[in-house]
Amino acid sequence: MVRRADFDTIDLHLIRVLHTVITERSVSRAAMRLASTQPAVSAQLKRLRALTGDPLLVRAGQQMRPTETALQLLDPAARVLHEAERLFSPHARSARSTGFDAAASTLTFRVAASDYLDPLFLPALVGQVKHAAPGVRLELMPLNQDYDYRRHLAAGDVDLVIGNWLQPPGELHLGRLLSDEVVCLVSEQHPAAGRGWNADKYLACEHVAPMPMHPGALGVIDEHLAAQGAQRNIVVRASHFSLIPLMVAGSLLVLTTGRLFCSRYVDTLPVKVVRCPLAFPPLTYYQLWHDLTHAQPAMRWFREQVRDVARQLGTRTLPGRATA
Repeated sequence: MVRRADFDTIDLHLIRVLHTVITERSVSRAAMRLASTQPAVSAQLKRLRALTGDPLLVRAGQQMRPTETALQLLDPAARVLHEAERLFSPHARSARSTGFDAAASTLTFRVAASDYLDPLFLPALVGQVKHAAPGVRLELMPLNQDYDYRRHLAAGDVDLVIGNWLQPPGELHLGRLLSDEVVCLVSEQHPAAGRGWNADKYLACEHVAPMPMHPGALGVIDEHLAAQGAQRNIVVRASHFSLIPLMVAGSLLVLTTGRLFCSRYVDTLPVKVVRCPLAFPPLTYYQLWHDLTHAQPAMRWFREQVRDVARQLGTRTLPGRATA
């Protein structure tokens, strides 16, 4: 238990060191992020270990891993830092009296997003946000198997996550953006572009799919197939989803995803959008956020921008409607 005398010596910077060391899982990386030195952060970590009675970080092979206690401290530390920002930052003082002033804001919005929805989505979002709030900054991170978005949201390292899930995590707030029809993108030379396209032929084709969100996971397409007792023949897994249409154009690969994404390529590549011979539920895209940012006026404004851009894209007349 922390003695009162020790408690009175804990300052905000020490809590920031605690939060940064746990999220970075490295003293050297934490020092760089804090604009400090490794010896200084090591000394502060030693003090934190004494205050908590826990090693906080332990070596596991070539890496450092947080202890269970460290993970339990992560969310409270993030809350303290966020509340301190709400109390003392100049923008927070202004927001308390006037609400969020987008035109005058210099905040940074951090977003992790998949590129499955529409290749025009993120460019359109950046354009709309920068038009309304020219002074803000945007940090856009890929939502892939290397990014633990739930941990980063809980730690306050990212403000918003945008993607599609059959069942979004229950501990997060969510806003539904849009639903999209599942279709197939194939080369104009693919047999599927003609007649006789059926479920058996679809499953037997060579398919291309994105990398799973984490090792061993199934994407929403394969989760649905597995529930039906079916499995497709995936021969290419790609981390860069935006490159897959180029792969499809030069091969007999089949991409199964939303019509919004596929339709953007039919005028620039020798590809065709065809109906999938198996029935899939629509792809539903969400924005997810943590309770840490739920009530912040700036984040409410930003979530509204995301929703508006998604709806604008979803209601546009698109080329490449499924035809076969």
